[in-house]
Amino acid sequence: MNYLAHAFLSFGDAQVLTGNMISDYVKGKTQFSYPETVQKGIRLHRAIDNFTDNHASTREIMSLFRPQYRLYAGAFADVVYDYFLANDKDIFLNSEALLQFTEKTYQQLEAHQEHFPQKFKMAFPYMVSQNWLYNYQFDEGMQKSFNGLVHRATYLYECDIAFEIFLENKERIGQHYLDFFDSVKKFAHDTLAQLLKN
Repeated sequence: MNYLAHAFLSFGDAQVLTGNMISDYVKGKTQFSYPETVQKGIRLHRAIDNFTDNHASTREIMSLFRPQYRLYAGAFADVVYDYFLANDKDIFLNSEALLQFTEKTYQQLEAHQEHFPQKFKMAFPYMVSQNWLYNYQFDEGMQKSFNGLVHRATYLYECDIAFEIFLENKERIGQHYLDFFDSVKKFAHDTLAQLLKN
């Protein structure tokens, strides 16, 4: 899952959200230096990623990208899930509802920015100014997000073919999203409930 999905699957808890969003930038034992609820957000993120990576729908989406992108197929699958989440009318009734969610997310994160690792601290102003979470609903937003993957990846040099794969298989990928998202939502809800009890 990508940023929008991890934000949504934090279920409104600002500290869980913070941990969920910074998790990829937190390495090793440094996770234990954060407040307890932020740590639980980090662990939730990793549980969601593991669930997602092993789901049949994700493997099907990855199979579309793997011939061209091999080890990066999973990264492209994560990004395209956010497109379908942003356009899921059962979750965000319209663009205004999505905009309200994204603005609240940025506000919650900004209030906890003292916990940002350096790389996320550098990325966050761009996330807000370019409104990444909101723009996942557009094809152009996907293209920019794919470009971001190329920028961050060590052995990834282009994403034009990935964008063509996304456009050509949008209906098929959308069905995989529908087959997947209710299950990851339930998994994340149950996992967070268990984490918060402990």
